[in-house]
Amino acid sequence: MEGRDGCSIFSFTELHRQLRDHDGAILAIDLHHIEHACIAMAFFLHALFAILLDKMQPKPKDYIHMGHFLAALAFAQELLLFHFHSTDHMDLEGQYHWLLQEVVLICLVTTLLSIWMPKSFMVSYIRSLGVILQGLWLVVMGFMLWTPSLAPKGCSLRKDHHAHDMVTKCRDQESLDRGRALVNILFSCILIGVMVFGVGLYLILNRALGGCELREDGVEGDCQMEDKQAFVCEKRFAPIDLEDL
Repeated sequence: MEGRDGCSIFSFTELHRQLRDHDGAILAIDLHHIEHACIAMAFFLHALFAILLDKMQPKPKDYIHMGHFLAALAFAQELLLFHFHSTDHMDLEGQYHWLLQEVVLICLVTTLLSIWMPKSFMVSYIRSLGVILQGLWLVVMGFMLWTPSLAPKGCSLRKDHHAHDMVTKCRDQESLDRGRALVNILFSCILIGVMVFGVGLYLILNRALGGCELREDGVEGDCQMEDKQAFVCEKRFAPIDLEDL
């Protein structure tokens, strides 16, 4: 529900401005706003259809795979639009976008794997970490690209001659190379932080929910969280699917 509302608000903020010229043509300088709105709309439709499928619960239960497929389409569209973004990919903003594409690709691949392995805990867990990393990187982009005091040495936030927006530009190639290196280091630090968080949370969950598992014949056996999404442990929890939570 929150994701659907967030996508709606984001789409409105991108499309509320004047996007057409006097002759009715879409302004080239505002194309990136429409691209951002298309990305948000894809995730809005995924959230909306996922809610409808959960309410209707059609038989057989393959609607879960349909939800994964819709999410994969949304990530694929996001990757496509960021790869062929209408904004400049040559400066610092382009470096942020290139790294963002790698994170989106992880989300896309793990979502596609979820269609094939819907009960795989690790696939769902890695996809969740990918979404967290993507959200963190988008927030970092917002602060680093449009906060003048955070611009790298030799770069500054100024008006772009080809767009209405303020962008971070570097005065020479040396400053640009230094800025790109700092962006790579920043991304690496955030990635390491997500890795530590992911492994730590996994160990906590494994310790809290791990233990023994009831096999189909009712005999207790060893339980590994990555083997199946069935937390049938010492507390005798029933097998569950993440999509049912």
